[in-house]
Amino acid sequence: MKPVTITTLQAMKQAGEKITCLTAYDYSFAHLLDSAGIDMIIVGDSVGMVCQGHETTLPVTLDDMVYHTRCVASGCQRTLIVADMPFLSYEVSPDLTFSNAGRLMKEGYAHVVKIEGGRTMAETVRFLTERGIPVCGHLGLTPQSVHQLGGFRVQGRDKAAAERLLNDARALQEAGASILVLEAIPSELAKHVSAELTIPTIGIGAGPGCDGQVLVLQDMLGIYPRRSPKFSKNFMEENGTIQAAVKAFIAAVREQEFPGPEHSF
Repeated sequence: MKPVTITTLQAMKQAGEKITCLTAYDYSFAHLLDSAGIDMIIVGDSVGMVCQGHETTLPVTLDDMVYHTRCVASGCQRTLIVADMPFLSYEVSPDLTFSNAGRLMKEGYAHVVKIEGGRTMAETVRFLTERGIPVCGHLGLTPQSVHQLGGFRVQGRDKAAAERLLNDARALQEAGASILVLEAIPSELAKHVSAELTIPTIGIGAGPGCDGQVLVLQDMLGIYPRRSPKFSKNFMEENGTIQAAVKAFIAAVREQEFPGPEHSF
């Protein structure tokens, strides 16, 4: 099968084909997801919570992300690999941001880097994309801002907040972002944002109206020791093996059976 690229995802959006995505942090799971036909893997700084046992993503370092991204890349033949830029790796200065993003691509073999934030990050997105580094944006519940947000809470519930998020999405697209993750926002808002943008949107707790869906792998398999969020689903409960659970997730997203109303806000 041909490798999945940004152009592939754009074509899928235009054709109305749902994009499938899961997180991964190591060779074995990456190989399994790649073999199952997942379109996109996010090497998330969620590694800090599901693998390292932290309460938030904030302690994750750039070295952590380079290491885990390289492990994932070694297991993939066709899947698009998106690597999170961790806290403090892209907020200090443009030059440092470019150097850190370059490490994720040169040493970690990422295809795309992901950063959190809206209009305040637009110039950062522009700086990177003008220098050949593809960027995935991230709006809504941005885990690196968890303390400012007052916890892992749904965002964009009122009219003013929804309008700000839509403007942020437009700003990121205009700055050159190729993909946008929408996390924990009302379904109708996510549907509206997805319709407004020409770039693909990937939802997590954002309802079925996004162009694709992502879950944290440990939540999807029901193996995270702490409580998983409402918008997640344990696909292992109805499937006997990890391989079957992954294939069930892919099928459910493509057939628009997941997420359902019970996984949405």
